Amino acid sequence: MWDPGEYLAFSDHRARPAHELMARVGAASPRRVVDLGCGAGNLTHLLADRWPDAELEALDSSPDMVRAARERGVPARVGDVRAWRPGPDVDVVLCNAVLQWVPEHVQLLRGWIPDLPAGAWFAFQVPGNFDAPSHNIIRELAGSSRWGERLREVPLRKDAVLDPQDYADIAADAGAAVDAWETTYVQAMRGENPVLEWVAGTALRPIRAALDDAEWELFRAELAPELAAAYPRRSDGVTWFAFRRVFVVAQRP
Repeated sequence: MWDPGEYLAFSDHRARPAHELMARVGAASPRRVVDLGCGAGNLTHLLADRWPDAELEALDSSPDMVRAARERGVPARVGDVRAWRPGPDVDVVLCNAVLQWVPEHVQLLRGWIPDLPAGAWFAFQVPGNFDAPSHNIIRELAGSSRWGERLREVPLRKDAVLDPQDYADIAADAGAAVDAWETTYVQAMRGENPVLEWVAGTALRPIRAALDDAEWELFRAELAPELAAAYPRRSDGVTWFAFRRVFVVAQRP
């Protein structure tokens, strides 16, 4: 269950990694550019602006997100990234904050990269903060005596993504030149409980989907003070939220 409005509430913070990822892609005149997991399409326009002559392909598994993307003028379609395969004219693939939701993404990368045309680029970034206080607090509450049985089937893994060097090995073993790195953004956030609002648009989506409206409000109410204590608000109204991200850019020879 994805809410485009909720996700885009922090669009500047969410867009910055995509800008930095794209900056490392050196494609000059790609034939087809793919936004794999395009969400509401707010970042797809970056691809269209950078490569205006390329054929643009965008897909996402959420009908609501695809609808929002189409309203922005993005030619998006509903599709599961696990079923996607690169065509012979795909020269650039951007996958922004998507693969952490796909448990088998390592196997997909091992298939996608060798199947790209010669010279093609595959660039992705994933959040690397699954061991941060925010996620540990969510896991502890979800596993508590009150919520454990209700949320037993919700995936809340610590190992959802790999470290940069592990991804570099995967890309290199697939025959690609690779640039991999990590960055921790110390995000300045404002509001009554901005970390809660941030995770509500991402990490809490599986929990939201598992609960009815009344349960969801109760879960949020129990989570709010825990997050507020872990991420205290300064006297000037700013809450610092450290967010680690992992970046990989691979190019086929």
